[in-house]
Amino acid sequence: MSPTVFREHGLNTSDVEVTNITTHGIWILAHNRELFVSYEDFPWFKDQTVKSIITIEEHFPGHFYWPDIDVDLTEEIIEHPERFPLKAKIA
Repeated sequence: MSPTVFREHGLNTSDVEVTNITTHGIWILAHNRELFVSYEDFPWFKDQTVKSIITIEEHFPGHFYWPDIDVDLTEEIIEHPERFPLKAKIA
């Protein structure tokens, strides 16, 4: 079941979902676009449970949040990680 997203102007019925989890990263489908989140660029996802990865919310257009992992990413960060070189380190 996908989370319901509330916006300022009412209820948004378009969902965001994780469509595939591979050994290299995860695939997200949002607004008829596929985005690839690689473990190399986003290591926080690598050792997470499937449940934690598929629990994704979109609070604002193009802004994704994984509450179980406490990670939020935008479409721009996912598509262009080289523009955002500062990354949190995993202990």
